Amino acid sequence: MPNVSILSVLRERAGLTPDDVAFTFTDYDRDWNGIAESLTWAQLYRRTLNVAHEISQQGAPGDRALIIAPQGLPYIVAFLGAMQAGFIAVPLSVPVPGSHDERVSAVVTDTSPTVMLTTSDVFEVAAQYVDDGAAVIATIAVDTLDLDAARPLDPEIPDGPDIAYLQYTSGSTRLPAGVMISHRNMCANFEQLMAEYVPHYGGEFPPGTGLVSWLPFYHDMGLMLGIGAPILSGHPADLMSPIAFLTRPARWLHAMARQPKAWSAAPNFAFDLTARRTTDDELDGLDLSGVIGIINGAERIHPETVVRFNERLAPIGLRPEVMAPSYGLAEATVYVASSTANEVPDVVDFDIDDLSQGVAVRKPGGTPLLRYQLPVSPLVRIVDADTCQLCPDGTVGEIWTHGDNVSAGYWRKPEQTGSAFGATLTGPHEDDPTVPTTGWLRTGDQGFISEGDFFIVGRIKDMLIVRGRNHYSDDIEATVQKITHGRVAAIAVSDEETETLVTVVELKTPADADVLAAVKSDVVAAISRAHGLQVADIVLVEAGSMPTTTSGKIRRAACVEQYRQGHFVRLDA
Repeated sequence: MPNVSILSVLRERAGLTPDDVAFTFTDYDRDWNGIAESLTWAQLYRRTLNVAHEISQQGAPGDRALIIAPQGLPYIVAFLGAMQAGFIAVPLSVPVPGSHDERVSAVVTDTSPTVMLTTSDVFEVAAQYVDDGAAVIATIAVDTLDLDAARPLDPEIPDGPDIAYLQYTSGSTRLPAGVMISHRNMCANFEQLMAEYVPHYGGEFPPGTGLVSWLPFYHDMGLMLGIGAPILSGHPADLMSPIAFLTRPARWLHAMARQPKAWSAAPNFAFDLTARRTTDDELDGLDLSGVIGIINGAERIHPETVVRFNERLAPIGLRPEVMAPSYGLAEATVYVASSTANEVPDVVDFDIDDLSQGVAVRKPGGTPLLRYQLPVSPLVRIVDADTCQLCPDGTVGEIWTHGDNVSAGYWRKPEQTGSAFGATLTGPHEDDPTVPTTGWLRTGDQGFISEGDFFIVGRIKDMLIVRGRNHYSDDIEATVQKITHGRVAAIAVSDEETETLVTVVELKTPADADVLAAVKSDVVAAISRAHGLQVADIVLVEAGSMPTTTSGKIRRAACVEQYRQGHFVRLDA
């Protein structure tokens, strides 16, 4: 384990500033107006040590510890305590009661954990996923422990693997993939994002900054903003749950207004939701002039949403230059690139026909794309996905990235690791001697460089990003096929606000209105249960209606276009 990690920094803060507030979580479930609870650095470290002491009796360093708990301070303590004990933490969401979460079950199988950390409120729900008799897995409700028992504040961090935690994403098969994030990855990525986000403050958050987040801790951006950044920066976090935000988006704005200087982040849909749902009365008296940055990332960013959000909140002091459109992925810890710091996000138009041919030509009135700054670290290059050679400027190719933030690969998945990690550039690149030949991450995303700026076109791999979470088409289609037994296309359809999930389903036999309605109902329930997603539209069509390749594979991009044009003949029209 490296000398510098989130754990060593936490220990240092507990020693140097023990009484300063580290984390505040406001619970809106128990009270509409919120009940706030805070932990100082000393309290947080003491609780971390106590959880680690309990965990260490259940296994050995290098074992896996699942965290299945509601958003809150116990989740943070559980995550840190697992790593403090030398275990590999596995942050997950709480399954919906009364349903079976296939993703959680798959992660349990994949990680073979020796302990699961939860809370008393969801103990029974969480325990059912490890109580199958196949192995002895201890289940600990961290909120029932004596978390404030006196312990020395300077023990050695146990020897253990360099892997700090596994960031699970949906896989291209039915099994999810755990990205192995090391302590070095986490610290390096934090240094990279600080250098790119706040160079006008010397690469550090200015005094008085508070980090505001409602993003789930099991999400890569939510984990870094809500847990990692407060510890690594030394600035306090003001937290709430995703449900608290979705129920009343104005709570997010109120939390930012409470800080002398505020930094936050959210996916694109949240900016749209906040602009539409927040009332004038909720904005009355708020002052957002102290906001110094809001990251917009984790899903496709719509320029119209950025404009609408800024216009809505400009009267209460929000400056448009604080918006920070960003690009990243879990395989690179979280952050890869962002727009130019402290500048209004810039949109450049490109000819749509040329783009479809892989060539980027600037053309007023064309397809608008957000401009990103080509980062110094990590490295980002555009590469021909087939030849693995660098693409010339203005040519669309695969986005590759290289840096200390890039993970070593996927947990127990050597084949998937080999297809994405450790890629090698071929051909000449002597004109750029700073470019290493090996060790590149193939992101599976398409982009290009134009006049020194970086632009993102879309995704190569069949991934859907809905409300900030990644889902693979294959996974969703397999869920639906269990019900319909026919071909299915799961596609993401964009409008000016966000991306939504649409499923196109072929039915082999004729059916009356009641049967069609029942199929739709079953599909909605199955996708919600298995993937936690809402379906915007289910298109029932006759067999043979979907465009396919000569080998019979569904052409998803063609399905998107056919759906947009309204060319599918619906059986329930």
